[in-house]
Amino acid sequence: MLTACTGTPEGVEPVTGFELDRYLGKWYEIARLDHSFEEGLTAVTADYSLHEEGHVQVINRGFNSAENQWEEAEGKAKFVQSRDIGQLKVSFFGPFYGSYIVFGLDKQDYQYTFVSGPNHGYLWLLARTPQVSDEVIADFINEASQRGFETDKLIFVDQDSVSAE
Repeated sequence: MLTACTGTPEGVEPVTGFELDRYLGKWYEIARLDHSFEEGLTAVTADYSLHEEGHVQVINRGFNSAENQWEEAEGKAKFVQSRDIGQLKVSFFGPFYGSYIVFGLDKQDYQYTFVSGPNHGYLWLLARTPQVSDEVIADFINEASQRGFETDKLIFVDQDSVSAE
C-alpha cells in the first residue's frame, strides 16, 4: 500500500536535469484535480524551502471561503532517486508519504511546472505568478491528457478573490 502512494502513474516520467535551488520558493496553484484536502480552497500557494536537516520544507496555503479563513498544511519532501530527477515523496502526516512528480517544467526560467501524484487522480499546474498564458494552460492540458489524466475535471483556481495575508 505504501508503494502505491509513492508510485508513478502510467505514462508519467519525472523530468531530468531538475535543479532544486531554482525550484525553491513560492508557487501559485493555477489548476488542479480536486481532492477533499483542497476542496473549496482559493488563492492556493505552495512554498518550498530547504530545511537545515536536508529535506525540503513544504507549506501549502489556501483560503477557505466557506469558513472565511486561511488554511495551511506543513510537510516535508525528500528525493526518491537523485536530486537531479524531479521525483520526490511528500509527507504531511507523519510517516506516510505521497508522490510528487514533476513531469513538465519550464527549465529555462522555472516559471511553471506540471506535477502529478501517485496516480492519475492527482494533478497540478503551478506557476510563479497567479496567472499564466493561455499557451501554458493549453500545453498543460495537452501534456496531461496524453498521459491519461481527466483534464475535463480540472479546476482553475481563483487567485484574485482574496488578498494574501
